[in-house]
Amino acid sequence: MLTDDGKHLYVSWDEYHMLIERLALKVAHSGWAFDQILCLARGGMRPGDVLSRVFDKPLAIMSTSSYRAEAGTIQGRLDMAKYITMPKGELAGRVLLVDDLADSGVTLKAVVDRLRGVPAISELRTAVVWLKGMSTYTPEYFVEHLPTSPWIHQPFEEYDNLRPEELAKKFVI
Repeated sequence: MLTDDGKHLYVSWDEYHMLIERLALKVAHSGWAFDQILCLARGGMRPGDVLSRVFDKPLAIMSTSSYRAEAGTIQGRLDMAKYITMPKGELAGRVLLVDDLADSGVTLKAVVDRLRGVPAISELRTAVVWLKGMSTYTPEYFVEHLPTSPWIHQPFEEYDNLRPEELAKKFVI
């Protein structure tokens, strides 16, 4: 649910899963056949996992991070992992790069630029659930365009501040 001022988008688990399924359909309806999926950790892991299962394609993971300050709300320096984790082989052929959102566009563009330098990748396309209006990079596939660039409150954020001690209070062990 988008707030009236357009500054916050609150997403439930049901909405989140439905949006990922809609992303899968957008990719499928495009007719583009890809060989592998590369998701960006952490935000792209859930969408990447679902797309990997739906399309029955291998999933690779690349860690990136730029949001660290103020409980993950302030974008800082972009860090990209040197290596990509894969079950076997190398990242090659037609690759679908998946993340949860194109916020500023800086992360996606930097990763795309790096991957375009990999000779084994013959074609690269990007897919995200949300495209913010302020993004300088537009992925080939996205589900929702958010012109007001709201802060997205994703359902798993409840775990950001939950620690084992608090979690243990929920269960009788």
